[in-house]
Amino acid sequence: MPYETEIAAILCSFVLGGETEVSHGYSVGYDLHRIRVDCETATQVVEVGMDKRSSLDSLQQALFAASLTGKTPIIAMIDTDGREGQYELRIRTAAQMVGVEYRSYHLDALIRLRMTSWMRDRPPLQSGS
Repeated sequence: MPYETEIAAILCSFVLGGETEVSHGYSVGYDLHRIRVDCETATQVVEVGMDKRSSLDSLQQALFAASLTGKTPIIAMIDTDGREGQYELRIRTAAQMVGVEYRSYHLDALIRLRMTSWMRDRPPLQSGS
């Protein structure tokens, strides 16, 4: 199975038209810290998570990134098995409660999109020449 960062890059580049792994600094007391936004567009910060337990902090990450950037938070869940599981349900429910948009993308569709991108990026063939 591909890594979350690889899938986030496909989603961000080919679907959302954003930039991946954008770094933002913030300070707490005397310390400086940084966060990385999975995908950032001109108006949105998108936290990308796989449908696993490790994504339970997606809402917090999206909201914190939004507070630093002034952009709209979005959660993009990558569905690996074609059904809504326990973690997707928990994240979607919490996102709805606080008004954060929740989107779901199927892993296989994103991989196919990347695999066929070369066909969309080339000029059309000229007929009769």
